[in-house]
Amino acid sequence: MRRRQFIQQSLAATAASWWLSSCQAPAAIPGRIVGANSQLGHLLRQPPNLPVGRTLRTQVLIVGGGVSGLSTAYHLSQKGYQQYTLAELETQTGGNARGGSNAISPYPWGAHYVPVANNNCEAYLQFLQSAGVVTGYQQGQPVYNETMLCHDPEERLYINGRWQEGLVPQWGVSAEGQQQISRFLQHMEQLRQATGTDGRQAFAIPVAESSTDEQYRALDQLTMQAWMQQQGYHHPDLLTYVNYCTRDDFGTAVQHISAWAGIHYFAGRKGQAANADAQDVLTWPQGNQYLTDALRSQCGGTILSGHAAYQVQPHGQGWRVLLTQSAQGPATAVECQVLVLATPQFVNARLLNEPGFSSLASQLPYSPWMVANLTVDKLDEQSGMTPCWDNVLHGGRGLGYVDATHQLLQWHHRQRNLTYYLPLTDGDPANLRRWAQQQSHADWCQLVLSELETVHPNMRKAIRQIDVMLWGHAMIQPIPGLLWGPQRQQLRQAAGSIILAHTDMAGISIFEEGFYQGLQAAQQVWHQL
Repeated sequence: MRRRQFIQQSLAATAASWWLSSCQAPAAIPGRIVGANSQLGHLLRQPPNLPVGRTLRTQVLIVGGGVSGLSTAYHLSQKGYQQYTLAELETQTGGNARGGSNAISPYPWGAHYVPVANNNCEAYLQFLQSAGVVTGYQQGQPVYNETMLCHDPEERLYINGRWQEGLVPQWGVSAEGQQQISRFLQHMEQLRQATGTDGRQAFAIPVAESSTDEQYRALDQLTMQAWMQQQGYHHPDLLTYVNYCTRDDFGTAVQHISAWAGIHYFAGRKGQAANADAQDVLTWPQGNQYLTDALRSQCGGTILSGHAAYQVQPHGQGWRVLLTQSAQGPATAVECQVLVLATPQFVNARLLNEPGFSSLASQLPYSPWMVANLTVDKLDEQSGMTPCWDNVLHGGRGLGYVDATHQLLQWHHRQRNLTYYLPLTDGDPANLRRWAQQQSHADWCQLVLSELETVHPNMRKAIRQIDVMLWGHAMIQPIPGLLWGPQRQQLRQAAGSIILAHTDMAGISIFEEGFYQGLQAAQQVWHQL
């Protein structure tokens, strides 16, 4: 069974048209809008002149407590090195892998699964074993914790008035559509096995280990849609399918994403396990917060949560970084020998205030997302496949929803937490961010319910609460030229001795890339020390 492999058609829709399609607001629904700490984060726009209340000294300062920052700290701790401080803006570490909880269960606020690991990712597999995800090895293959492999039934698709098993569209799809989908998937399997003239995998994890062969890297100059047209893949069902996949993993529509990145979705995963198939996924009620908590639990340095970095200054042979817990101050000055910025480059541009760096960073696009957690009573179901972990609507606005209670061991749940995902991809990201900030809680509730009541007719009666998370800059968009162009290397050069560690420096935002950005940063720290 393939992971999250169906897509809905939304190429022509706009954010405004979604909104205007609803003509009647629902009754008030309990809930709230949450998001990144904008009050502290926006201090970067006009850094305040706050009095310094205390000065801390540390050999290494890591700014940013997402996957990359936690991974940097984890790998330093694995070397037995604890003389570091990690500063995180939010009160909870984890970045876009954070989760929440209520009386029903934990639930994800962002990234919610990882596929079975590629076997060449030895450091990553060692971490998974330390986190209890890998329980051992049989004949050289990892054995995964059965409670963390996604339970059956795994996924379903609502198409042509019926739920079908699996996300690849089958029910009611024309013979021509099925033929093109089959040919496309066979082509992706060939590319999954492909190697370049240098003997390296054409599409690898981490991305940096992929082949330098020009026949593959040239794909980064095309959009996925243009490449598909060149290859004769033009059926609407197939285009819709691939568009879902690129929006799912990269928050980027098929007409904008690099063909190399789009193909990597299908061709980059090659994991083999003693008790799992290559397409199986690992998931938890709280999503990937399970993994970020496992990273943090193995970090032996100091972690300052709720501290926003707003200024970086050279200081002797090192750096002086100003942090604050509120817009009124006071500030904490941290003096360090080595500085790791595990924050997005649009943040680093303001921290460093260097024109050359800022010019490069301003060219990086980031996709906004909305994630909603719905607490519901028993839902009415349409015919077909029974409820699954992953539930997708053919032609829907969003990516469907996952059931956060699916992994819990009890069989029956009086209430459930459903997490709905909506990448905002139909328009300019900056405009979509502004649009998202203007929507009220009632607006978001109407958007979500108007879609989900198609498959659950009693949804409005069953809903008990909807909480909404807005991610203004959820992930880097791998547009043509980003992955194999000069920009990322130029950013590293412009940063000088400051170490950059974030998934936008990998070009794609998946957990493994954040993990390896942290490993690379830790190696650079070790070298500088």
